[in-house]
Amino acid sequence: MKISAQVKPGSKQNQVEKGSAGLVFRLKAPPVDGKANAALICVLAEHFGVRKSDVEILHGQTGRRKLVEIRKDP
Repeated sequence: MKISAQVKPGSKQNQVEKGSAGLVFRLKAPPVDGKANAALICVLAEHFGVRKSDVEILHGQTGRRKLVEIRKDP
C-alpha cells in the first residue's frame, strides 16, 4: 500500500493526523541526519502493525512531503 505523508519534525510529541492530502505526521525528531525519516518509519510501522523493514520511503527523502510504501504480509 502506498501512502502520501506530510511530515512536521520538531514537534512536542509523535502524532498521526488525517490531512487533506493524506496523513500528517508530527514527529519529535529533528530534521537532521535522517532522524525524522527514521522516526517516521518507526511511527508508521507501529501504526500499521508491521516491521520497520516493511516500510520504505519511495520519494521525498529530503522534503516534508513523502510517498511511503508499506508492505503487509498476506
